[in-house]
Amino acid sequence: MIKKEIAHIRKHFKLDNEMLKIHDIFNVYIMKETNEIYHYERQPFSFVDREKQELYMANFKKLLTGELDQKMYELKFQEEAEQPTKVLLHQGLVTGNPEEWQDLMLLLVEKMLTDTVYEQDTVITFVRGQYANPTKSRNEDAMESEKNEMFSNLFILCSVNSTEQQKKTLMFDYVEREFKYNVFVDPIIKLNTPEQGFFYPSVTDNYSDVNRILYCSGRAHEPNWQFIDQVLNAEKTVTALEERAIFEDIVNELAGDQLDAAKIAHVYEEIHRVIESNEEEEPPKLDYKDVERILATSGVENVTVERVERAFQNVVDDKNYELKASSVMPKFTSKSIKIETKVATITVSPQDLKFVRQVNYQGKRCVMIEVDEDVVIEGFTLTSETL
Repeated sequence: MIKKEIAHIRKHFKLDNEMLKIHDIFNVYIMKETNEIYHYERQPFSFVDREKQELYMANFKKLLTGELDQKMYELKFQEEAEQPTKVLLHQGLVTGNPEEWQDLMLLLVEKMLTDTVYEQDTVITFVRGQYANPTKSRNEDAMESEKNEMFSNLFILCSVNSTEQQKKTLMFDYVEREFKYNVFVDPIIKLNTPEQGFFYPSVTDNYSDVNRILYCSGRAHEPNWQFIDQVLNAEKTVTALEERAIFEDIVNELAGDQLDAAKIAHVYEEIHRVIESNEEEEPPKLDYKDVERILATSGVENVTVERVERAFQNVVDDKNYELKASSVMPKFTSKSIKIETKVATITVSPQDLKFVRQVNYQGKRCVMIEVDEDVVIEGFTLTSETL
């Protein structure tokens, strides 16, 4: 599954979209005190009030928003599991019976309650439906609509949302002309900040892949591995942060843990060039030969294919391991790097790292940044000093 495919699915989640049909919605309310199902209800999505439909659509789009390997993870199902979730989901996907689908989702909820304690009342929402993808790009001049040739994909989406109690308020009653203390006892379901969820099945080249699932985390770089393993019965994947750490370990083994800013800048420039020049649908990956070329081009000394191959073997125990190029770029964004010190945090683009130096001044380590104009702070221009 690639970024473009996720974006295409996400944009479908809007009302009055004839390319998307949601058949049923199923909500399950979990009480935090007992960790048991307090209430559940299923109904055709078309029967839901339009205002509620809009809230749900916003929730689904929020769930499917984020970067791959940071907030969303395409996972393979485990080959062997006692009660495989893959079977439950596939049966729920193909059944035309809403009651059977509900019973299958309840079995999945039971798995969510095993060995899990919810800190707040929680609502688990399932929807099932289908969306369509055109088989060819849109041609405005074509006499025949592109909708005549479509891929139609069935799906199940799950969103896990916590609740919060409404705040106590002081109100003024116009009729009685008095101030009243008001307490709301009904909790608010936090649809705008889903905790986690999934989209099944994954998609490759517009085709459904029932052997994979897209897991969605509420926070970047914080997947719930227990949920992935015990509930989804999916295999653990390498996150973007973990891949970046692998890359750093490989570079440290080859060049040491101290590099000047110019070399670091060249490394990121080369990786960015790989990403920008990629013409394939799949995101570009870096093997040991690519890393050797990038480091050598960036001026890192004594780098050979053999040394890089050995570094891959030492760090990941696999000389043929491939790193996603996007994952090894700076962890905040692909366009900026943060230099953090105890007195300041400086953000620069990778290509501008060559203007940054660490120098010794009067026995102290300092960060020096080359600039081509006066530095202005709160309207005041700093005076220039000669060191």
